[in-house]
Amino acid sequence: MAHTNNTDLELFARCASGFEQTLATELKQLHARRVRPLRGGVAFFGSLAHAYSACLWCRVATRIQLVLARVPASNAQALYDGVASVCWEDHIGRGATIFVDAHGQNDQLRNTKFTALKVKDALCDRLRDKRGSRPDVDTVQPDVSINVALHQQKATLYLNLSGPSLHRRGYRQDGVSTEAPLKETLAAGLLLAAGWPEVAREGGVLVDPMCGSGTLAIEAALMLQNRAPGLLRTHWGFQGWRQHDEKLWHTIVEQARSTQHETDTAPRILAGDINPQALAIARDNAERAQVLPAIRFYKGDVARLGRYLKRLHGYQDSGGLLVANPPYGQRLLSGQELPSVYEALSTGIQAIPAGWDVALITPDAGVDSSLGRTPHATIACHNGPINTWIRLYHTDEPRLEQHVTSLAGLNCHVPIAEPNSAQFASRLRKVARERSKWARREQVDCYRVYDADLPEFAFSVDLFVSPKGEGSKRYVRLAEHRRPKSVDPQRAARRLADAASIACATLDVPRTHVCAVGWDEEPEPFPIVVAEGPYSFAIDLTRPDARLALSQRRMRDLAATLARDKRVACLFATGTSALVHAAEGARDTLLVDASRAQLDAAQATMRDNGFGGRRHRTVCQDVRTWLEQETRARHTYDVVLCNAPSWLPAKDAGKRDWDLRDEHVGLLRSVADLLASGGTLLFSCPDANFQPDLSRIAAAGLNVEDASRRMVPHDFERTRVSPCCLLVHKDDPA
Repeated sequence: MAHTNNTDLELFARCASGFEQTLATELKQLHARRVRPLRGGVAFFGSLAHAYSACLWCRVATRIQLVLARVPASNAQALYDGVASVCWEDHIGRGATIFVDAHGQNDQLRNTKFTALKVKDALCDRLRDKRGSRPDVDTVQPDVSINVALHQQKATLYLNLSGPSLHRRGYRQDGVSTEAPLKETLAAGLLLAAGWPEVAREGGVLVDPMCGSGTLAIEAALMLQNRAPGLLRTHWGFQGWRQHDEKLWHTIVEQARSTQHETDTAPRILAGDINPQALAIARDNAERAQVLPAIRFYKGDVARLGRYLKRLHGYQDSGGLLVANPPYGQRLLSGQELPSVYEALSTGIQAIPAGWDVALITPDAGVDSSLGRTPHATIACHNGPINTWIRLYHTDEPRLEQHVTSLAGLNCHVPIAEPNSAQFASRLRKVARERSKWARREQVDCYRVYDADLPEFAFSVDLFVSPKGEGSKRYVRLAEHRRPKSVDPQRAARRLADAASIACATLDVPRTHVCAVGWDEEPEPFPIVVAEGPYSFAIDLTRPDARLALSQRRMRDLAATLARDKRVACLFATGTSALVHAAEGARDTLLVDASRAQLDAAQATMRDNGFGGRRHRTVCQDVRTWLEQETRARHTYDVVLCNAPSWLPAKDAGKRDWDLRDEHVGLLRSVADLLASGGTLLFSCPDANFQPDLSRIAAAGLNVEDASRRMVPHDFERTRVSPCCLLVHKDDPA
């Protein structure tokens, strides 16, 4: 059945966020009319031929949809009535199967599955009334697929013309792929953003030295040979549509085939990978895509790219583009392995001819620092569930480097991405020299080297040392402070990455021993064992304060002094490090915490340091409940260590969450009741932002001494907020 008015169809092309302008350009090149980029896609008008051409030719679109109607959707009944008024018999043939999906919600329609069900019922009821039968539902490969977009009080009904996502070009073999392959539409978006069609027209070449399954190289070859990306697809959403014009579609396909051309010279695309299995998959994909003659594959490390360019004639004699999808440290590698990957990539990029451009896709701005370059443009996008960026670089200018002299006197040049990182390098070395002398004099193993001394480099730098039995390895942690919204997150990430590289060189630490943490990141664990005096502690370098807060070093020394020949109780496992220091001279110790896992970890730490057996016990119980029971039993302790968390969730229904701001006065009073005559409570909090209410504490009649400032160690003297440290004394009647 021919479409009654196919000259002015309203259409919508969906795409991944970040590629709306690129898709709009593609549609304009197809002569679509009234092209308007929107969030997540592009609205346009055109004929049925324009719709078919968009399905066949759009390289970054994920779906092409025909707008069928806009109907009221203030509630379920209004939606049903509006959908039932649409002439579905004009779109769905007898015996055709359907599928309906929905997205969006409003106050009355909050469940997308219910919305889709309501639309399906209205559609089927209409066809039953018109024909006497309802269409069947097919969730796998329906003849007609309907999409419902709900916004406020309206619903837009779309017919999915393209069918399965357009990234499914047809050249991949089902079930055969490398890990975390790049989507074809994303690869095409990167190539278009990087200007590959222009480079190709000028006789340039493309190199992908980390090709994986070959997606970037294959998409580049499709563009080079002017092959429509949809020519290999065998199923389209419009094929089951009643108004599909098979003759028109055949004409458009034949026109597309007639415009493609084979490469009649040496391959202008070079694709390499260190993994032979990945290369085999890439070659097979390229053969199915019918572009294998356009690509030269090779097995090799990205760091040796210069060698392959020299060996393969012609790749250094013209302009070019290097593209890559390096590992992210989220699915293929651990974050600790990325520096070596980036170093190899940097070496490879230095080998390409001057004037080439570079395009990478990665969520990690640290790659900028490794390359010594700042991208001239970035495009935010998604690679599957991962928020990432396309990063575009010019290589006309030399890469940025910072000369660094380490504490050991070694000289090196460190690549950086931010020119003002030189200020940080100078400041870090100055402070590090002073801190290292102080640490040797005071016999301090782990300490803070730098703490936001420069406003633009607002993060801390901590140095940790493993026990001598571990080989005295050194580790560095960089932690970004909470940044204002006015600070560009990409620039902040580059500064942090620059600082990590500079800290490595200055402090004589391997890059794999550096943990850099952005304030809004959730990094993977970085477990290490560190030394503090004669003791060792297993910590996670992403959260060292949970086990060994450097700012509480003097408190741990004080705990050891107070505990000599005393009965010691430690409340909360967050105080385990202080308990270890106290256990050496204590008569006996007791640790109380509600978490079995935390207690087990604390016991392991105690045993690792030689403190086990009956003298060192644990109790798995809520601290408040334990305090009540101990008070009723009239048990007393000479010293109580309480490193209280600022917040804990309630485990039992009906109980409030633990909030130290509300609880600390009552907690101090309860613990003071457990103190023996002449006893002392050492109260602290690992959260540096917690500040006790001294007036309320004084009103409670407690003999309290605020030792917070006195407990600040030398390496934290510049810190704005002092960690809380209170001493509560119980006077001896004698």
